[in-house]
Amino acid sequence: KASLSLTPCEINPLYRAASVTDHHPRITTPMTEQAYPPPNAGKVRLVRIDEDRADQRLDNFLFGQLKGAPRSLIYKIIRSGQVRVNGGRAKAETRLEGGDEVRIPPVRLAEPGEKGTPARGLLDAMAASIIFEDARLLAINKPTGVASHGGSGIAFGVIETLRALRPKETLELVHRLDRDTSGLMVIAKKRSTLLELQALMRESDADDGRGIAKRYLTLLVGRMPDGIMSVDAPLHVGLRQGGERHVQVQAGGKASLSHFRVFEPRGGHSYCEVRIETGRTHQIRVHAQHIGHPVAGDDKYGDPEVNKRLREQLGLKRLFLHAASLEFALDNGRVPYMLDAPLAQELVDVLDRLR
Repeated sequence: KASLSLTPCEINPLYRAASVTDHHPRITTPMTEQAYPPPNAGKVRLVRIDEDRADQRLDNFLFGQLKGAPRSLIYKIIRSGQVRVNGGRAKAETRLEGGDEVRIPPVRLAEPGEKGTPARGLLDAMAASIIFEDARLLAINKPTGVASHGGSGIAFGVIETLRALRPKETLELVHRLDRDTSGLMVIAKKRSTLLELQALMRESDADDGRGIAKRYLTLLVGRMPDGIMSVDAPLHVGLRQGGERHVQVQAGGKASLSHFRVFEPRGGHSYCEVRIETGRTHQIRVHAQHIGHPVAGDDKYGDPEVNKRLREQLGLKRLFLHAASLEFALDNGRVPYMLDAPLAQELVDVLDRLR
């Protein structure tokens, strides 16, 4: 279910098929910022940032400029200093400003058709996952096991598959979900919408009560106390051998705040709602582990013995974490959105067996 309140214009809140005739204006860029250069050009390019791209992260800018490049390659050329901003080295999270000059080295990209296309099953699953769409954005109920984007051995994630479904549209990820987490994801269909939603995400991380309200559903191992338990614990993202990300509570990490509320106990465990005020990597999973009640089915931060029992007795073969809803407002608060993604059926079945 997804609902939307719009004023002063009226837009149908129900999902409309891909044949919708909404007008999607093309994004144009000045000659100094050619969005799609020949993919295998062997020359360094100097790209001057237009004002409408101000405040975009350097890595996100490069993803758009180097379509088809693996994420690992993007970060490699940034770390090695091959990418320069105004002649100097820069980090992936550097925010670009209008008038900045970005040096982009020659990069070997796949020729059109070389990478192939997503499997038909993935295309069908992604088409079926769309639960809301209007002229600005679309929302999906992401299945578990599907990455937000390709990379690290994954050829096609959410965004690549949606672009294959809609090759003539401009589609950009607004945010990401862990591969094993199911639920609500928002994709922008206009550059202006992407920038506005990214600004709202930053307001959320600033912990000022504004931005985007994010709500998750989860099953935590063990019996949680009644009421709301707020976890204010800084998180640090580290890398294990092989490049795997591992997050832990650590002084000096990024400020992170989660609020856990028990809906009801189930079979000695706790079915909970989680509201997060920051959007750190693996935040809910690590905060749950930190308070001694890891997320059921979590192979990275969870309890292996409990996970085994839940798998054998209840058929829980995945992470029990679901992004249930997002609330935000566009046009400086004038256009409110309330989007909901129903809990996956396999998780509903687990809850029923826990009674």
